[in-house]
Order: sequence, then C-alpha cells, then structure tokens
Amino acid sequence: MSGLNDEIRQKMEKTVTNTSREMTGIRTGKASPALLDNIRVECWGSAMPLRQVAGISAPEPRMLVIQPWDQSTAAAIVKAVESSELGLRAAIDGQVIRIPIPKLSEERRKDLLKMVRRMAEEGRTAVRNLRRDGNDAVHKARKNGEVSEDEEKRLLEEVQKVADGSVSEIDRILKAKEEEITEV
Repeated sequence: MSGLNDEIRQKMEKTVTNTSREMTGIRTGKASPALLDNIRVECWGSAMPLRQVAGISAPEPRMLVIQPWDQSTAAAIVKAVESSELGLRAAIDGQVIRIPIPKLSEERRKDLLKMVRRMAEEGRTAVRNLRRDGNDAVHKARKNGEVSEDEEKRLLEEVQKVADGSVSEIDRILKAKEEEITEV
C-alpha cells in the first residue's frame, strides 16, 4: 500500500513542477533565460528549441543575451523571438543577439497576476484531485481487507500531509511570481 502513496507523492510533485514551469514562462519586467524556454527556431530544416541552437544569459536585470552556436542561425533566432507571444524585440549586435525586457504597464501586470493565480489554482485543484484519488484507493484497500483500520488512518494522514505540502509549495511559487510581477 505504501507504493500507492509513493505514486501519489510523485504525481503531486510532478504537478508542483509543472505549475512552476508554467509560471516561469510568464514574462515579467525582469530578464530570465527561462522566459525563452518555449521558443522554437526554424533552422536546418526543422523547428528546434532555442536552447539547442544558442546559449541564453541575463547579464543585466532588463536584458537577455543570446549567443548562437552557429552565426548563420542569428536571423532565424531573431524572427522566432519576435514572432513569439512574448511581445519582445531582438537585435543582432555583432556575435550576440540582445533582447531588452521592457517594463510592464499596470494593466499588463494585472493581467499577468490573474494568469499566474489561475495557474496556481489549477495546480492546487490537480493536487486536490490526486488527494481524492489517493484517499479513494486507501478506503478501497480497507474495504477489501488489505489494510487495517489503523493503517487506513495512517495512510489517509500521509496522503493529506503530502497534499498540504504540495499546495503550500504552489502557494510559495505563486507568492514569489506575484512579487516578481509587481516589482517596479
């Protein structure tokens, strides 16, 4: 039966990781290489993730710098960045591509806050659904005589503890992202 709780724990951890990864891709007024994680570049006959064709760094709080591995891909990288939903402009500067990160308008900040709060709520809902599934499995095992009443109680407490930890981790990630968005 502990294998079940390990499975639930892994699924909840995966939910927290996915929620965090989703929020990382939200553009704030701060430069972060993770901002460009979902950008794909058309080069060498296929669409490749940007990280596979260039190095990305944030040397300043409001500037991303892309260093293409092959200089012939620079124009394709600029095109991919500018055609993304991020609303960023890129410029080739010698051997690198510079992307200034503009400050966010108050309206855009409010939209982003709504978006990250929705993502966090989706993550919390997924954790609650996993908790329910775990609890149902524990109750079923008790009903089938696979575990004792005391063991059932302990397993239910364990599932709740993991769920509480996952929800508080999502809340911590949300709080950090909200601070990043509202930072002027």
